[in-house]
Amino acid sequence: MSAWLPSAPCTPGACVEATARLRAVPRAVLRLTAVTAVLLAGIALSPLGGRIPADLVRRWCRALVRAAGVRVRITGAAPPDGGLLLVANHISWLDVPLLAAVRPARMLAKTEIRRWPVAGPLAARGALFIERDRLRALPETVARLAGALRSGAAVGVFPEGSTWCGRAQGEFRRAVFQAALDADVPVQPVALRYRLADGPASTTPAFVGDDSLLASLWRVATTRHLVAEVDVRPLIPPGAHPDRRRLARAAQPARSPQPCWTHAALVT
Repeated sequence: MSAWLPSAPCTPGACVEATARLRAVPRAVLRLTAVTAVLLAGIALSPLGGRIPADLVRRWCRALVRAAGVRVRITGAAPPDGGLLLVANHISWLDVPLLAAVRPARMLAKTEIRRWPVAGPLAARGALFIERDRLRALPETVARLAGALRSGAAVGVFPEGSTWCGRAQGEFRRAVFQAALDADVPVQPVALRYRLADGPASTTPAFVGDDSLLASLWRVATTRHLVAEVDVRPLIPPGAHPDRRRLARAAQPARSPQPCWTHAALVT
């Protein structure tokens, strides 16, 4: 892997709360069965493409997260129609359906996702893929993003370039914001947060470091009272910022004052 790639200090051992208990196994099996059923329904309908109403897509995305046992709370104004760059901090595989629940979008995804079971074929039908270990491919990727935005599509991006545990986050990388500038479209920032009901931020849904998708799925499915909070922040109109550096800074959610590794002592 190239040294230029963004990375996070978060690891499953240092940052992620382990909550699984033996008595949670039956509930987890039911939830994973429900997740699989919702995913398969999405794959069956995906050949319809743009003919599927946006409201139905949003409902399907919320149903997918809810099937995993996670409640969803969305606050803020609905994003506008037309070309739009949706950007959010990145914590979990749950972030993708949560962002699409705000507005259905073509996601920018790493090519490895094509090989994921069940979810891979679904993503392949509409995602824009990036080869993260090829720096030379970045200008072409930005050009493809700009083309999709000019066509009136919403494109979803996680500009940190890597997942973080949720108690800390990375800096938004600037390259994808150039696509919004080139296409002259607004940017819709979204802040994602996971917590236990009436409790502090939770790292249980985090999908970080060398974590496996199966292990992350199991943690989520065995945890009770998880809540995903989706804050749709004020829209950044075209021309509000003259360059991608300032645009990225304006879209960045408020950062945690503490690095994630200071929380390792809280993990048992």
